[in-house]
Amino acid sequence: MSLHLMTLFTAHPAKLINLLALLFAFPGGWLLHATRRRELRAMASLQAQRQSSPNAEPTLDWATLRMNRFFYIFGFACMGMALLVSWISTQV
Repeated sequence: MSLHLMTLFTAHPAKLINLLALLFAFPGGWLLHATRRRELRAMASLQAQRQSSPNAEPTLDWATLRMNRFFYIFGFACMGMALLVSWISTQV
């Protein structure tokens, strides 16, 4: 069985490269999705805090904002890398 898979990959190297692109795209997409959901939950929490106490002005702390920005950058970098690797597979 393993010999059959090995000949499949050697006969079709573009499929192997596309698999690598998929391995970049999946974590990048998941990270972007999870970060967006976390950001929306934080905004909903801030909205609830503003409604319960209209005099106070709650804001997100800098650490959370920096973490979200890093996750967005890393997620988009993964997606860009997946696009680049997928484009390379079309050239093979």
